[in-house]
Formats: sequence, structure tokens, C-alpha cells
Amino acid sequence: MRLASKIFLGFSLVIVVLAAVGVFGLRAVGRLVSVNWEIASESLPALRLAGSVRDSLLTMARLEARFAILRDQRYADLWRESAAHARADLIRLGDIVHTGPETNRLAAAREIFERYHAAVMEEQAQVLNAPRPASVAVDSPARRLGEQAEAEMEALQQATYARVQRAQAEIARLERRTWNGVVVALATALVLALLVTAVIALRITRSLRRLSAATTAVAAGSFREPIPVGGRDEVGTLARSFNAMADRLRQHDELKEEFFATLSHELRSPITSVREAAHLLADGVPGPLTPKQARMVDIIRRSTDRLLRLVNQILDVSRLRAGVLPLERVPLDLDWLVGRAIDELRPQADEARVSLARERIGSRFTVVGDEDRLVQVVVNLLANAVRFTPVGGRVTVRLVDAGPECEIQVEDTGVGIPPAELPHVFESYRQAHPGKGGTGLGLAIVRGLVQAHGGRVTAESQEGKGSRFTVLLPRDRAA
Repeated sequence: MRLASKIFLGFSLVIVVLAAVGVFGLRAVGRLVSVNWEIASESLPALRLAGSVRDSLLTMARLEARFAILRDQRYADLWRESAAHARADLIRLGDIVHTGPETNRLAAAREIFERYHAAVMEEQAQVLNAPRPASVAVDSPARRLGEQAEAEMEALQQATYARVQRAQAEIARLERRTWNGVVVALATALVLALLVTAVIALRITRSLRRLSAATTAVAAGSFREPIPVGGRDEVGTLARSFNAMADRLRQHDELKEEFFATLSHELRSPITSVREAAHLLADGVPGPLTPKQARMVDIIRRSTDRLLRLVNQILDVSRLRAGVLPLERVPLDLDWLVGRAIDELRPQADEARVSLARERIGSRFTVVGDEDRLVQVVVNLLANAVRFTPVGGRVTVRLVDAGPECEIQVEDTGVGIPPAELPHVFESYRQAHPGKGGTGLGLAIVRGLVQAHGGRVTAESQEGKGSRFTVLLPRDRAA
């Protein structure tokens, strides 16, 4: 029987039970949603607005007293502003309160508020027109109206809170009734699902685990032995196809690596000869050159330098993949090493009008490694950062003392890396921005050299804001 038929028949019974549970549950959930929506969209905003009105009334009372004593027009203006806020909140309350007690309390509060507003406006006009400060009445009509308005708002809050309590009690009843009905049905469905799943899972998960591990090994380039094949269903067919695919991929990788290594090795000698000849011509050893000849020789020299760098990068990638790249491990001061790399890249940064900066966090930056290769790591990261940072940007190299490890962080304010390309930036011949130049090998070499030192490298980026590459090197552990 095919795998699809096994799964369909096994889970059909579970689906029927769950469908019945779903119908029952949806009806209860619909009511719960309705009650909760009423609380969220009406009751809670009503409580908040009522509280806001009460706060405005308290503020207005203080401002009223200060105006009466100091006769400062600013307090009158602030009082009017608070009154406008309170009136707006009272209007909004009229749209979200619906029960009888709430509507009555709101109507009374609005009527008392308007009377309070008119009384205060009249008192303020009298204070402003009086020839000298008048004594402040402790129990003025406006003060009494304000207290009555505050009392009405408190009563409105109590009525709204009572509505919330009734809704919560209804929710609790619905919850208990729903749980009692759903738990039994779900327990039945769970038992059936576990039985069906156990039977099917035991037959297919073992092969799928092996297939998943083999897929990871293929992605990492370390897959060697074919996975065992069992059964004649889709999983067995997939395993056989995977073994055939992995064998073909391995053959292609071996042919590609052999081709690149051979081609790079054969190209290195003639390119070196052409470069040296171009340098001799540029130095005038065979004789002086005309300006046009000197320009052509300079083009030849720069082109051969670029070709030789590409050939060396291809050879480095091949050696790193084969695990035969020689490393001379000696104690190194990363602070000095980073300074050397910055000095090497500073002319390129100055030409691009990008500033280079150094930062140190901690004091102990000694590791064991190959000086030239680690300089190559920092130079590659700096060169990428400078290339992808616009004019006026900044590239920062940060050393961090991280206990058993040392961190080298290269952070820029450049164009960043698209999210879809970020997981692939360390792959060979992969470029996030193809139009910016480069070969797509620099970051692959960085990862290989760091891993050869027993470390790791990570990349973080936000498109349009910049990137940060972090190299973590162990202090004294061999790769």
C-alpha cells in the first residue's frame, strides 16, 4: 500500500471526531468572541474614558482655584483646554455605553458638566472684571457642581464595571460548559491519533531521519556513504533517488575541484610571467615607453594582478576544501594584526572616502594562529566593507575580549545584504550584489580560514543600514 493511502485511512477516523469537536467548539467560541469583543471594544474603553473625565475634572478644580487666587490668564486657558478634553471624552462615551444605568448616569454627568462649565466661565469673567482680588469661596456653586459631576462619573464607572463583571461571569459559564464537552471528545481523538501516528511513524521516521541527516551532510559537503534503503513505498523510492543524486553530485564536485585546481595551477605560472614582464616594461628596463605604451602596460599589469589574485583565491578554496592548506601556528597579538590589516586597506578606504575606525573592548587579545592567513581574513572583510559602503560612510574594526575566545567584528554603514542572500554569503561564487565587483570567493575563504583555526564566523545585516561580520577565534585550541 502506498504511503498516502496508509496516512489517509489512518487519520480519517480522527478527522471525523475532530470535525464534531470543531462544530461544537466553534459555537461556543463564537459566543466567547462576542462577549470578549463587547468587553474590549465597549466596556474597557468606557472605563478608560470615564477615568479620563474624572482626572480632567480634578485638574479643572485645581486650575479653577489657582486662577481665582492668582488671576493668571494661563490657568484659565489651561482650564478651558481640560474642559474641551473632558467634553470630547463625554461625547465619545455616548457612542459606547448602551445599558440603562450607564446611559442615565452619562446623561446626568453631561448635564451637570455643562452647568459646571457655565458656572466656572461666569466666575472667571467676574474675577477678571473685579478691580482687586476677591476672596476665594470654599463652597462656591461651581465647586459643588464639579463635585457632583465627579460623583456622577464615579457612578458611571461603577455601572460599567458591573457590566464587565456580568460579561465575565457569562464567559466563565461558557468556558466550563465548553471544557466539559470538548475534553471528552479531544481525549478520544487524542487516543486514536496517537495509535495511528505510532503505527505510521515507526515505519517511516527511521528512514526520514537518515535521509535528513544525509541531506545535511550533502549540504555541508561531507556525505560519503549511501543511506540504507528499505520498503517499496515513497520513502524507499526517495532514498534510492537520493543515493543516486548524491553519487552524481560527488562525482561532479570532484571533477569541478580537480578542474579548478589544475586550471589554476597551470594558469599561475604564465600569469606570473606576464605580470613580471609588465612590471619590467613599466619600470623602463627594456627602454623608455611612450605615454600611450605606458598606459597600455599599466592596463596589462593591473589585469594580470587581478587574474593572479583570482587564481590564488581559487587555489586557496580548493586547498581549504581538501583540508591541505598549511598553517603556521604561533602566538599572535590580534590588536597588532588588525592594525596591519587597516594600514593595508587605508589607501583603498581613502580613495573611496570611507573612514576606518578601531575599537577595543577588553585587554587580552592573544591567540594562536597563522599571521598571514588571519591578516587575509581581516583584509577580505575590510575590503568587502569598504566596497559596499557609500561615500562618507564608516567601517569599524572592533576587538572584543570574550573570555575563552577573541572576537574580531567588522561593522560598516553600507548597503547591507538582502535577507534572502544572508544565509548564503559564505558560499563560493555567491554574491549578494553582483554589480559591485568581486569574485564571490572572499567570504568563502574567510570562513575556511577561520574554521581551519578552530573558530567560526557569523554575519548580521540590515538592508540599507549596514552589516557586521564577527570572527570568533579560540585563544589556544588547535583546529
